[in-house]
Amino acid sequence: MALAGAVLTVALRNAVHCAVALIVSLLGTAGLYLLLRAEFLFATQIILYIGGVMLLFLFVIMLINLDESRQQRHFIKGWWLGVLLAAGTGAIGLRWALEKPWPGPEGALPAASGGNTERLADLLFSEYLVPFEAISLLLLVAIVGSVLMARPKPSAETGETPAKGAQA
Repeated sequence: MALAGAVLTVALRNAVHCAVALIVSLLGTAGLYLLLRAEFLFATQIILYIGGVMLLFLFVIMLINLDESRQQRHFIKGWWLGVLLAAGTGAIGLRWALEKPWPGPEGALPAASGGNTERLADLLFSEYLVPFEAISLLLLVAIVGSVLMARPKPSAETGETPAKGAQA
């Protein structure tokens, strides 16, 4: 489910359909967390990423002028390079997956180390605090930038934004 959603996210041409496919991929990832007995990550994946981030993505998609984007020429000359890189990455991942033994759910978390939430909180707020905050700042900058790019350009004579339907 996660893999099919990821492939559809990249392959589909409609932005809203891509967002829905990304939701399917995130649901598949949440299911993997549940199979690994990481209940906190499962709930976080559903509530934060699917409920919050994807809703925000859909708002940003609605702000962007998709008609103008469809008319622009897109990068399609090097599609073969993308296919080659994807095949190489898949081959490396497959080789790694076949060489490493897969731990079962009983080996996912030692019982003596506390629960999933406590262990995750210890790691997140000690060892991974700076990368976590850097990613949150990067997402904030990306969202603000996309909203600024979606705003109409001000008129050169008056400095005001033109009304919808007004001719320049």
